[in-house]
Amino acid sequence: MSKTKKQEPQLDEKQPGLKSAAAIKSVEGQLDRMAELLAAEQAEVAQAQVPCQHPVSRESSAEIELSIVIPCLDEADTLGTCVEKALKSIERLGISGEVVVADNGSQDDSVAIAQALGARVVHVAQPGYGAALMGGIEAARGRFVIMGDADDSYDFSQSHRFYERLRAGADLVQGCRLPAGGGRVMPGAMPWLHQLGNPALTWLVQQMFGAQINDVYCGMRGFTKELYERLNQRCTGMEFATEMIIKSTLFRAQIEEVPITLHPDGRQSHRPHLRTFRDGWRTLRFFLMLSPRWTFLLPGLLLACLGLLGCVLVLGKLSVAGVVFDAHTLLVSVLCLLVASQVASFAVFAKSFAASEGILPQDPRIESFAKVFSLERTLWISCGFIIAGTAGIAWQSWNWAAGGFGPLDYSSTMRWIIPSAAAIALGVQWAFSGFMLSILRMARR
Repeated sequence: MSKTKKQEPQLDEKQPGLKSAAAIKSVEGQLDRMAELLAAEQAEVAQAQVPCQHPVSRESSAEIELSIVIPCLDEADTLGTCVEKALKSIERLGISGEVVVADNGSQDDSVAIAQALGARVVHVAQPGYGAALMGGIEAARGRFVIMGDADDSYDFSQSHRFYERLRAGADLVQGCRLPAGGGRVMPGAMPWLHQLGNPALTWLVQQMFGAQINDVYCGMRGFTKELYERLNQRCTGMEFATEMIIKSTLFRAQIEEVPITLHPDGRQSHRPHLRTFRDGWRTLRFFLMLSPRWTFLLPGLLLACLGLLGCVLVLGKLSVAGVVFDAHTLLVSVLCLLVASQVASFAVFAKSFAASEGILPQDPRIESFAKVFSLERTLWISCGFIIAGTAGIAWQSWNWAAGGFGPLDYSSTMRWIIPSAAAIALGVQWAFSGFMLSILRMARR
């Protein structure tokens, strides 16, 4: 029995039903493919609309050249203007950039305004002007950073002037609002107390740290991200700005200055965050903390000179304009020497600790001092002072015993007792100071 091959139906003019079925099947396949493409597109759109905790800027695929960081705390009145100016400035430069708003707990519409305009918002929980800037700068992805306040007193459309100096090789480009550096303060932009205080604080920074800056408190500046990471800043308050200037000077960074115009504060809903006397004192306090030479060493040297002068006058039995200096002067002079010794040792402690913690750069003079006055050598010197002081007191005690423990001539005996007691005190101070310095230097060995 033979098998016959089953023939497939042929589509020809004699089979119109089969042709219609094939056409319908083809259309259905096309519709299915279109539905699949539409579903894929909808999935992509839905995925793009999912909120991200750290939004990525349009330039995320490329290396970001410039980040403009704006600290923010309830700045809805002016933040939008600042962000728009910053974004337009980046656009005019023709570089990849971003605007980072470091929000410090705003309760108004600041965050929504910044996000709507295209800025990247970074939330900083720790309160404080410096803390907000630290959070924003650390989150910034640009090679260069420009920072400025959100009150519209600084013109972010002038950011290109800072950027060009940074591109030319500067590590820090400081804005200058004061006429001394070519800047300009518009009427009503700076309270009269600040017009007195800012030049005074700037002069102190120039004298204490050698900074070649005419406006140390200006909040608009540009710097490299590498410099910021090297400075290891600590201040979370308004003194953040001055800390950057001082440390940049001490770490030998290349600093340049750009004159700018300060405009009136554009905020209407609340007063400025700056508190004149509180923040002024905190800045002055920080100056003293960051300068062991001015805080400890120079006062110590002054007291030492006064103490030595008094000792010479008394022990040498000298008189000046008929004034005779005796035991009471000697007591005060020795007190000056004791305080001077303690204060000067604080200068060495502070400098050593600050260098080991990266707060201040290494000081070759401290290294040389530590080598000359090692712990063992300091202990030997301390023992010498203690022995000499004890011998002086023992000698006067022997003389007193030899006289039958009778009345003493205080003018004579105190010339020996006071210096002897001071020698013992100095010996004890230096011995413990030697141990303290060795402890502070242990981490760097």
